[in-house]
Amino acid sequence: MCLAIPGQVVEITAADDGLALVDIAGVRRSTNVSLVDGPGQGVQPGDWVLVHVGFAMSVIDEHEAAATLRLLQDMGEEFELEMAEIRDSVDA
Repeated sequence: MCLAIPGQVVEITAADDGLALVDIAGVRRSTNVSLVDGPGQGVQPGDWVLVHVGFAMSVIDEHEAAATLRLLQDMGEEFELEMAEIRDSVDA
């Protein structure tokens, strides 16, 4: 199963390439934010995004991020497996 997991943008690492460092449940990952980073509406440190396979798919607010994380954690094993895959592929 592949989940979209909320993550918080920590820093923009390569603006020209659309890359940011995103904290996903305590794991920091290089994430492509170009899909949600349009003219005049770019993501900034502190913003929350839904991340799926290394891409930010949408910008969400902090309340939605917390609610989504609670739902995912309630899934139990599936969430833990997804987080294990993220931890095992750390590149940042």
